[in-house]
Amino acid sequence: MTVLIEDDAEPRRQVGALPFRHERDGGHRILLVTSRESRRWVIPKGWPMKGRKPFQAAAREAYEEAGLRGEVGKRPLGYYIYQKRLKNLDAVLCQVKVFPLQVRKQFKEFPEAHQRELRWFTPAEAAEAVSEPGLAAIIRAACRKVKATDA
Repeated sequence: MTVLIEDDAEPRRQVGALPFRHERDGGHRILLVTSRESRRWVIPKGWPMKGRKPFQAAAREAYEEAGLRGEVGKRPLGYYIYQKRLKNLDAVLCQVKVFPLQVRKQFKEFPEAHQRELRWFTPAEAAEAVSEPGLAAIIRAACRKVKATDA
């Protein structure tokens, strides 16, 4: 049985990283990971971490879930809302603060390597692959912004 949170309930806060890399042809790629439970394409994300600023926690999640290291932006790209399914099958409303992560290194071995799939997408493909409309909008807007600063 799935229990949904009331509409007026305060969403639980999470932090996430939007991993990207520059391509030699001037384009960009976005890395998505599969969620452990539903296997949907998502960004690396998780709960805030005591003693770490939100952008640092987002970078840590990118390492744990995707083996990524790089330069994380200190200002969020935006926020999106989604329903997180808990192990007891309840669902909680979560608001994810998304930080850009320019990937410098991708490790083959990392804590959740055997629990997730990883794939590099074009920005358009990444926006189509994710289920959350708010995340798709952040991906589209971030890539437009990166193109504008490259010009």
